[in-house]
Amino acid sequence: MTQQASLHPMLNVAIKAARAAGSIINRASMDLDLLKINTKAPNDFVTEVDHAAENVIIDTLLQAYPDHGILAEESGRARGAKDSEFIWIIDPLDGTTNFIHGLPMYCVSIALTHRGMVQQSVVYDPTRNDLFYATKGRGAFMNDRRLRVSKRTRMSDALIGTGFPFRRGDNFKRYMKMFEEVMTQCAGLRRPGSAALDLCYVAAGYYDAFFETGLSPWDVAAGSLIVTEAGGLVGNFTGESDYLHQREVMAGNPKIYGQLVQILAPYTRVIKADEAALAEPAKPEQTVESAIAAAAELPEKRAAVRVRKTADDDAS
Repeated sequence: MTQQASLHPMLNVAIKAARAAGSIINRASMDLDLLKINTKAPNDFVTEVDHAAENVIIDTLLQAYPDHGILAEESGRARGAKDSEFIWIIDPLDGTTNFIHGLPMYCVSIALTHRGMVQQSVVYDPTRNDLFYATKGRGAFMNDRRLRVSKRTRMSDALIGTGFPFRRGDNFKRYMKMFEEVMTQCAGLRRPGSAALDLCYVAAGYYDAFFETGLSPWDVAAGSLIVTEAGGLVGNFTGESDYLHQREVMAGNPKIYGQLVQILAPYTRVIKADEAALAEPAKPEQTVESAIAAAAELPEKRAAVRVRKTADDDAS
């Protein structure tokens, strides 16, 4: 990469970690039938590849920056410093269900936050060898190409990415109302299955906007900086900037983003409202730092089982 010598040192380390994880993922993709798959929750899977990729990322980051904190999807805050102002937010394999089925839409996502603000981002698509990266204030790139969001201004011309509900407790009826409102006003709606890549596609101008609920910090942290450095906007469904811990995110070029806010604002905090109705009384408002710490409290994983794919496997 011709520009790598001029990149921020922390970004260079993140790129090294992402490529190392991508190599593990690519090797494993050659023999998917032998994967060991755990179930974290209904329709929420983790493989031995997730763990191996996460370990090599953390090893690479901590070798360079042993005093930094870690928030990773699979291991939470188990490694790294617990009181650092620098926290690496890691999703070693965003799009695990796609990976399990051999659908080449998945990526490695790594972001560095300082005092709760994302400063460095890398999203690596190992199937296409596409490297998306950004440093705050220095622009966003895919490989050596500078990224800019699209220039479309009319919702009727917009191609929009999203995610479909798949978790137990998701309110499908409310989702369908939300999807219907967006689908009837835009040119098309797409759901590839990797939120980090979706955000990068907004930055690259492939999509004009993206929205999804139920996401965790590691799903959106890296992609959000890449969008904003490409000239886009990122927020929750009312356009506010607390998307990282509101479990809803919307991104787009400025014109489409503004129109999408008007459509999605009535559905803000759908996930939180549904969970509050089913769970314990609401807790006090979180800060970004406490929300990131809370996200590390992952559900207990079931024992690993060896799964061999068959023709009857359900699609995600």
